[in-house]
Amino acid sequence: MSVSQLWLRSGFIAAAFMTTNLCGLARPPAASITPAQMAAKTPSVEEVAHRVNEHYNTLQSLKVDFTETYEGLGIKRIESGTLLLRKPNRMKWDYNSPPGKTFLLDGKYAWSYTRGDAQVQRLPAKELSDLRSPLRFLLGHTELEKEFNGLTLGGGPGGELTLTGTLKGEEDRVRRITLTVTLEGAITAMVIEEMDGALTRFTFTDEEPNVAIPSATFHFTPPPGVPVVDMPPPV
Repeated sequence: MSVSQLWLRSGFIAAAFMTTNLCGLARPPAASITPAQMAAKTPSVEEVAHRVNEHYNTLQSLKVDFTETYEGLGIKRIESGTLLLRKPNRMKWDYNSPPGKTFLLDGKYAWSYTRGDAQVQRLPAKELSDLRSPLRFLLGHTELEKEFNGLTLGGGPGGELTLTGTLKGEEDRVRRITLTVTLEGAITAMVIEEMDGALTRFTFTDEEPNVAIPSATFHFTPPPGVPVVDMPPPV
């Protein structure tokens, strides 16, 4: 498998699941559980999952910085940048390391390109959404307990908490996913363990909810002279 294919594989896994829940407005939130109430007792899995659901389902847009570490098939890669999300079905991974790398969802297609590549790679959004990437949790209509089997609660660094489970529908591909969350329900880290031993870690910092993002941000124009290649759904 080439480096380009690995890039696409991790990018599509990281991106697609979010897209299924970016359509429409969120339902009214259920009764809130305040951070003070959660801190006063040991929270349940249901309480923590509810906080994550409520935190992201009420958003219309999100800006957050990320660092991504991938280890698998003899490759280790560390990348970073800014992730932009906006309802409905808009997403952009804008990398500063490596510079010039972009992964973008415009609502119809997912586009991937790194400056200097010989081609732009494109995949229909409907194919991307079928993969059910864990980053659906960052913005959309999220119900963690319906998406995971065997969801468990643990302790995290600095008083944060972890939610770990098996992603429904991806049992043959993803061994487990662990989310690190604050008491307010914000996801600060995510670890995706694949069945082939590949490990992808994300950390998220400097979250800006409901930030104004121009529509043009989510429009991709291939560089002059660079062909667009339609990719088959990743496996």
